[in-house]
Amino acid sequence: MVSSVEKVIAVIMVGGPKGTRFRPLSLNLPKPLFPLAGHPMVHHPITACKTIPNLAQIYLIGLFEEREFALYVSSISNELKVPVRYLREDKPHGSAGGLYNFRDLIMEDNPSHIFLLNFDVCCSFPLPGMLEAHRKYGGIGTVLVIKVSAESANQFGELVADPTTKELLHYTEKPETFVSDQINCGVYVFTPDIFTAIQDVIMHRKDRESVFLSTLVLLCFFSRSLPPDFVRLDQDILSPLAGKKQLYTYETLDFWEQIKTPGMSLKCSSLYLTQFRVASPHLLATGNGTTTATIVGDVYVHPSAKIHPTAKIGPNVSVSANARIGAGVRLVNCIILDDVEIKENAIVNHSIVGWRSSIGKWSTVQAVGDYNAKLGITILGEAVTVEDEIVVTNSIVLPNETLNVSVQDEIIL
Repeated sequence: MVSSVEKVIAVIMVGGPKGTRFRPLSLNLPKPLFPLAGHPMVHHPITACKTIPNLAQIYLIGLFEEREFALYVSSISNELKVPVRYLREDKPHGSAGGLYNFRDLIMEDNPSHIFLLNFDVCCSFPLPGMLEAHRKYGGIGTVLVIKVSAESANQFGELVADPTTKELLHYTEKPETFVSDQINCGVYVFTPDIFTAIQDVIMHRKDRESVFLSTLVLLCFFSRSLPPDFVRLDQDILSPLAGKKQLYTYETLDFWEQIKTPGMSLKCSSLYLTQFRVASPHLLATGNGTTTATIVGDVYVHPSAKIHPTAKIGPNVSVSANARIGAGVRLVNCIILDDVEIKENAIVNHSIVGWRSSIGKWSTVQAVGDYNAKLGITILGEAVTVEDEIVVTNSIVLPNETLNVSVQDEIIL
């Protein structure tokens, strides 16, 4: 039986402000706060953590300025009735090093287990099931895994697990040759012994550094290696501990994606909207096409948005706060951000429309809908104006631009 006083801590790694692959959307706000299905990207793993039994605290660890997360952290803490706190790193420490850097704070509640999640993965986060399986396995940690196609596996960390015991036998990060169609999902649960494993890596590096310092020739080599306190969870922890009855796997048969680009954010917004249909149907919009707009499929509309009854919205559409959608507008497979105006009879398809942008009458903003291609979706940055009767296709438009001619397959600077 599990003790009723047992506590669990959740830690979500939110990265830093570079976010180059997510531009121009990350020019306005931290990528973790970019909305998917009407809620910040990090909101989805946070709310999933709420399902963990005996959850005591949620920590967000990253390199962003604290002020950028202050309002959201306060809001989500009140909403979930669980303390959420942002911890800012002074420098990059790696996925495991960042956890270790705040070990004293994380261990204040004397937790029996620690969940570690990456914010930029999209899945159903089966955390209670992981915890139950982890207790049965009895190791230091359990890794969420999923099977993918053999062609795409080398983009991720590939692993081999015992089919019966589920022990992690072998782990390699983005191998050049095929190892396995099972990959690491970036979601873990550990016992506090994980801190000892990380400390062992740090101490080993420091010992090696002292040896190198005694030899001038080797000093040049060491200067190019990783700092002792920069510890990667995959290469430095998972790979060495594999096959030692310390790590186990828990397979999800549900959806999973990695959110590295704006294109993938649009795909993942769709996945979360589909999940809402089962888990939170009250979050989805409805409409009959008479007194309200016609709603097709899974659609999120912020309560403050204004949509003309003759508009047709969906499937896979998220409309953010204070957006204004005019008569006869058609929205399909798109994210409409705060304060956007879309005028009469405009069409938006496979696109993300940035904050305070405007799309003119009879204009079309569209793309082929290839979520992995650089120009597979159209992105309008903040305060972009598309004038009347303009067609924008497969393009990225940086903030504060005005388009008065049609463009295709372009990046507008």
